[in-house]
Amino acid sequence: MRHQLSVVGWLALLLLAGTANTHAMPSLAQAAQMPDAPETAHGLTRLAQAQTETPPTQTPAPAPAPAPIAASAQPADAEPIGNVATLTGSATVTRNNAATPLKLKDDIFQNDVLHTAANSTLGVTFNDATTFNLTANATISVDNYVYEDGGKQNAALFDIAKGTVAFVAASVAHTGDMKISTPTASLGIRGTTGLVEVPEGAAANNPNNVAIKLYPDADGRVGRIEVNDRGGARLGALTQGTSGFTIRPGAGGRFSAAPLLISPQQALRDQGIVRQVHAAQSVGRQIVTQQRALRQANPNRNNPNRNNQRNNPAVQPGLQRQNNLQQRPGSPQAPNGQDRQGQVQPPNAPAVRQAGAPQPKLQRPAAPNRPAVRRPPPPKGKPEKKR
Repeated sequence: MRHQLSVVGWLALLLLAGTANTHAMPSLAQAAQMPDAPETAHGLTRLAQAQTETPPTQTPAPAPAPAPIAASAQPADAEPIGNVATLTGSATVTRNNAATPLKLKDDIFQNDVLHTAANSTLGVTFNDATTFNLTANATISVDNYVYEDGGKQNAALFDIAKGTVAFVAASVAHTGDMKISTPTASLGIRGTTGLVEVPEGAAANNPNNVAIKLYPDADGRVGRIEVNDRGGARLGALTQGTSGFTIRPGAGGRFSAAPLLISPQQALRDQGIVRQVHAAQSVGRQIVTQQRALRQANPNRNNPNRNNQRNNPAVQPGLQRQNNLQQRPGSPQAPNGQDRQGQVQPPNAPAVRQAGAPQPKLQRPAAPNRPAVRRPPPPKGKPEKKR
């Protein structure tokens, strides 16, 4: 009752305040002087605080930092595109941002970066028999490799970052498009043997020492190397054995391919490297063939379910175990008249024996216990005729 009276008094004050102050709220002091209005004053206090105090600005929580993108792992079903054919010293492959030592017959995949240490050489043969021989402190990356036996859309792109690298082209160059890039030039390989020298720190502003050389193949044939700049502009072509170009800056910031004079000492050294790449190709062909045969013989080496089927012929599809397994409805009848378990077989049906089980010994069935039948002894003499 007291609470209702206090509210009535507060409303009366509002009516007496006039039209101008009809919507005005009583001050905190007036509300405090109102008799029996502690609850009303408390409510006005909270309203005043809500109108006068600025609500604190809430700083939004910072968004969680995105997780670092991990390097894409090599797919489990990715097929190798080549193998290590020869190796002296030590070499590594950088794959998924991790460097791993290489050994003979190791698989090579697309996007691999190959590197040789000091006093080391590495020979790699790809599926089409294209082979590279890296000398000491050389780096090459496999940017693209597409090869199908008998295909016409084969393509490959190899990038030589530094070092001396010899190569011998094969099917990709004959049936598709094979390219080799350097810091200053792009080479179109048309089935041949070549050698590329990229010194440490070679770049567009220091191209003088980049050398491109053409040598005869193992059978004496000479192919062709088309030399372009990084933008694709034609610089020249090598068509004669033991010839080469060096890339030099030209007018207007362009580059030119100047003929390279190969000294007898350089030619002798290069011929040793070329013989190494030809020998690596011969060995690499055999290794690639062997590794491919192993993969074809074990196509499901990463599928444990199929491995179990291969190792356990009793559960292979199409084979039915003879014991403790009923045939499914609609399945063909077992050979030799064998019927489903629980049904009577013909009496003359031969017993079915599992493969590998020992030959059972044949036993005659025991004679049934029947009572002996007595037969009368035969009559002696001729029986008398009845009259």
